[in-house]
Amino acid sequence: MENKNKLIAAANNLRYEIGENLHDYVIESIYEEASDIASKSVKNNGKTDKFNLDAKIDKIVTSRAWGIPIMLFLLATVFWLTIEGSNVPSAFIASILVESLHPLLRDFVGITLGMPWWFTGVLIDGAYLAMAWVVSVMLPPMAIFFPLFTLLEDFGYLPRVAFNMDNAFRKAGAHGKQALTMSMGFGCNAAGVIAARIIDSPRERLLAIITNNFSLCNGRWPTQILISTIFIGALAPPYLAGIISAGAVVTVALLGIGFSLLLSWSLSKTVLRGEVSTFSLELPPYRPPLFFRTLYTSLIDRTLFVLWRAVIFAVPAGVVIWLTGNIEIGGVSIAEHFILAADPWAIFFGLNGVILLAYIIAIPANEIVIPTILMLTVMATKVAEVGSGAGVMFELDSVSETSAILTAGGWTTLTGINLMLFSLLHNPCSTTIYTIYKETGSVKWTAVATIIPLLLGFIICFFVAQFWRLLS
Repeated sequence: MENKNKLIAAANNLRYEIGENLHDYVIESIYEEASDIASKSVKNNGKTDKFNLDAKIDKIVTSRAWGIPIMLFLLATVFWLTIEGSNVPSAFIASILVESLHPLLRDFVGITLGMPWWFTGVLIDGAYLAMAWVVSVMLPPMAIFFPLFTLLEDFGYLPRVAFNMDNAFRKAGAHGKQALTMSMGFGCNAAGVIAARIIDSPRERLLAIITNNFSLCNGRWPTQILISTIFIGALAPPYLAGIISAGAVVTVALLGIGFSLLLSWSLSKTVLRGEVSTFSLELPPYRPPLFFRTLYTSLIDRTLFVLWRAVIFAVPAGVVIWLTGNIEIGGVSIAEHFILAADPWAIFFGLNGVILLAYIIAIPANEIVIPTILMLTVMATKVAEVGSGAGVMFELDSVSETSAILTAGGWTTLTGINLMLFSLLHNPCSTTIYTIYKETGSVKWTAVATIIPLLLGFIICFFVAQFWRLLS
């Protein structure tokens, strides 16, 4: 009986081994046959496989050595093209809407229609002029930035940006895709907030929304460039003034990225504590962008949509600006009352009352900050033969003339530096605030996203002012 059992066991083992070998043989035969069919059916004409070419490109643009420098170079190129390319069309639109059409509308409403002066002021010098400034300053940069940004997106490069920045944002407790929303914020913070939809995690999407205001939007670039040219470039020899001014603006933009990471880390360790979500980032193949789709996506879905929201908020702001400059209490305008009361407190932070009032009444659009500052400075200092009257915003073509007005208003190098910092670190514009509320559906988080940058701006300006005075 024992021998019989041994024979049965040996037979079973032999059958198992034969079955396994037969199984392996069948599998190998299937693979060989499939390979043979593929070699006969698929022809390779000696062309390099597209995937291999993509892999070779990715080996460079996502490498530790070259990934970040290439990313910074491309983004800097986009910013440079946006700033340089928008100067001429912005001046052209301003010449039509502000210099030509504004006086015609004022004469038509005031003289031809016989409307009272205050009606003409509110409607033309206030509402219309604010709209005109926003369109002339905001439209050309967005019409350049968004198509360029969309081209990078359609080409397939933006996922590589998220890949390069993933490690930094993950260490900050945020999502790698926040790099994309941050980049979009350089065109417009409202667009950057909307772009946060690509982040699946609610916690990390909220981090991206709250910190997007630290990306310098196109409405703040003119302020940065002008103030840097007047107050930072003036500290350097003439042949280095342009380079020093540009370096100061780039430094402020990089500070914004640093504050974005710092605040993301702080929030992720406190009120938005949680694990960083893991995500598999698929790097799509590089492909030539579709020109007309790019134009539609960038100009219709982004540029005109954001511009329309900005105009809606800018019109009432223009009315408020005109009213504060023309309604008088005791023979002094509301604007002058505020400036006189706020000056001692604002100077403590290295700013002044004009700056504070400008940022309060120009909340709807950063594009009207400089015209508002110039109007308020002329009003407060009683500079003659400059501007078009109380409550009427204006800009000057000459940097030296603008510098003379600001200097007459008591501006110093400290004022210029802190204005650049405050321009980076202050509450979002009305369009962005409204967009944050629409995206989060929360009054609480909208308030947090509005108040935190403002508090941070005053804190940074305070320390800079104290350090500057200590050195002086």
